Amino acid sequence: MTSAIAPEQVARIVNNLHHDPFEILGCHPLEQNGQVQSWVVRAYLPQAQAAWVVCPEERNEYPMQSLHHPNFFVCTIQAPELANYQLRIKNGDRERVIYDPYAFRSPKLTDLDVHLFAEGNHHRIYEKLGAHPTEIEGVKGVYFALWAPNARNVSILGDFNHWDGREHQMRKRGNGVWELFIPELTIGASYKYEVKNLEGHIYEKSDPYGFQQEIRPKTASIVADLDVYQWNDADWMEQRRHTDPLTQPISVYEVHLGSWLHASAREKTNLLSGKSEPVPISGWKSEGRFLSYYELADKLIPYVKELGYTHIELLPIAEHPFDGSWGYQVTGYYAPTSRFGNPEDLMYFVDRCHKNGIGVIVDWVPGHFPKDGHGLAFFDGTHLYEHADPRKGEHKEWGTLVFNYSRNEVRNFLVANALFWFDKYHIDGIRVDAVASMLYLDYCRKEGEWVTNQYGGRENIEAADFLRQVNSLLFGYFPGTLSIAEESTSWPMVSWPTYTGGLGFNLKWNMGWMHDMLDYFHMDPWFRQFHQNNLTFSMWYHHSENYMLALSHDEIVHGKSNIIGKMPGDEWQKFANVRCLFAYMFAHPGKKTMFMSMEFGQWSEWNVWADLEWHLLQYNNHKLLKQFFADLNSIYKSESALYTQDFEEAGFEWIDCSDNRHSVVAFIRRGKDPGDFLIAVCNFTPQPHSHYRIGVPEMGFYTELFNSDAKTYGGSNMGNLGGKWTDEWSFHNLPYSLDLCLPPLGVLLLKIDRAKTNAALEGK
Repeated sequence: MTSAIAPEQVARIVNNLHHDPFEILGCHPLEQNGQVQSWVVRAYLPQAQAAWVVCPEERNEYPMQSLHHPNFFVCTIQAPELANYQLRIKNGDRERVIYDPYAFRSPKLTDLDVHLFAEGNHHRIYEKLGAHPTEIEGVKGVYFALWAPNARNVSILGDFNHWDGREHQMRKRGNGVWELFIPELTIGASYKYEVKNLEGHIYEKSDPYGFQQEIRPKTASIVADLDVYQWNDADWMEQRRHTDPLTQPISVYEVHLGSWLHASAREKTNLLSGKSEPVPISGWKSEGRFLSYYELADKLIPYVKELGYTHIELLPIAEHPFDGSWGYQVTGYYAPTSRFGNPEDLMYFVDRCHKNGIGVIVDWVPGHFPKDGHGLAFFDGTHLYEHADPRKGEHKEWGTLVFNYSRNEVRNFLVANALFWFDKYHIDGIRVDAVASMLYLDYCRKEGEWVTNQYGGRENIEAADFLRQVNSLLFGYFPGTLSIAEESTSWPMVSWPTYTGGLGFNLKWNMGWMHDMLDYFHMDPWFRQFHQNNLTFSMWYHHSENYMLALSHDEIVHGKSNIIGKMPGDEWQKFANVRCLFAYMFAHPGKKTMFMSMEFGQWSEWNVWADLEWHLLQYNNHKLLKQFFADLNSIYKSESALYTQDFEEAGFEWIDCSDNRHSVVAFIRRGKDPGDFLIAVCNFTPQPHSHYRIGVPEMGFYTELFNSDAKTYGGSNMGNLGGKWTDEWSFHNLPYSLDLCLPPLGVLLLKIDRAKTNAALEGK
């Protein structure tokens, strides 16, 4: 090899046209008679007026000469070896010494990595692509790798190079992966990629695999190290591995971190704990910053623990540019939003949740992404992540783009992303958003605006296969976790295992139950007698899927009113209806999810820009409703009959569902152990019944475990004085019966007291 270089080669570097600048730049050996006798060092330094090669081990400097361009420097060094050399650069009165990025030629991305990624099976690709602090040949720095197969050139931009795309030009590897190691770059550096298409158009993109992003409205990625946090949840993680969540109580508090509480709200935590100091309503507007993950750990976790929920579900916390999207239009799939802190802060929040016995579920959005210029859209000057055909690649109703699930690398991006949150952030579950929009090619599309699959149908086969892959891998790597589908159609076997042909989720939101319940409770109670089917229909199919009953954020926005506002009647009846609805929900088979603000009866719809109406907790009705939810969660978690057989036919048995004249239903919930059962009796009208008889399976004393009409919850305090003895009177095809007092708009939970029963029988 000679030291000569053609002007055309220099021009390709200077004009940023070379797909592999390592062929020109860096150090290259010069051989003579098969032996390395000297080295040629070339550097393109757009900001330099003069440059020297520094050899620290020799304590020598070698001046570089300009060649073919004022900023293209060359130097020949007579030496058999040249290691860890540096460049001294002079620009005006300023000088700096750097390691040459093009001296580090050993790739961190192996051929196996590239191969697995190309076939869509690199499950930890996030440890290879993106920006990773590392050490090469004894020098610390950051290794960058990016997938942009159709780009003509890719450069790294940042404060470290004055956002000049000429300085750190990347080289292209197989399958369109670009890479470069920048020595001495540190954690916290902001960066973007300058991507040029074949026509030379420039796109400045944040890192699809970036672990952190700047706070909006800025859009650069930030170099982060996710392995420095010291976790303290080993016991929790080990116990989770050996637990079947489907046989455990799951009561989820769904929360949007940005609007639960703001830091400027005049210290409202006194009301969160139930104190009743009056606070002016005007003081509750959102006036300041978001709470940090640390502050949320101090305020949100104790609040959720006090109420007895088993899990916190976070609306999407992946980075998103617009607050008003609620997080559902993601631009940084691997970056938790910087609104609330850095990645380590989120890890601390999850760690604290686990320490307090609370699992963490994160909303995950693999169905679509926004068109923001710094995001995934038209990433390398082509439709890379999205379908090129707008009939498949665009959700016009949402103004977003649809992932191309048939492309291996795109599917790999999403599959690895799901695993990433469990791996790096120790989350306990994902709720997959808008699954129906993924499964159907004609979702929200008019005739002529969609194309069929290869069989002429409307099912998105590639999306279904993608979901199966995600769930299969998720439960293989992280047993004991949750994957919850927000799926609103009749697609079969959503929560069945993939080996049976199912989609592989272990829970599915029961959207039918939600609509039936809200329609039913919206009615004046007199009309409910004509709509008993709303109450009973879900029992026909409750065991066909693993259902989660959810009253989510979607039900209290866009003019739908908050839950208490949907209820008919005066204020007393509204609160009673809310208690009746949720008590029935917790007695009904299925896991539970409810959105923040429902627990204390907020009147207004959820407003993403403001705090919840915490001032309402100074009023007795709202404070007592909050206590109702704490006690409801407590009884739910303490009674195995309410959760161990949610998805088995044996877990539920009607006592009577035909008394539509009184709008009353009664049923049995059974646990796995023989004799473990609860009786639920629900009166859905304001009319009390002083002598209402129901059949029961065993003789004895039935304790009134829970009464939604209790005085402690703001009810009328009608009940059964702690419990009732059975009568030897067969009723409802059961051998014994109870003569009960049913409170208005009330739900009773009763359980046989075997100790009291046995003592009475022995005394006879």
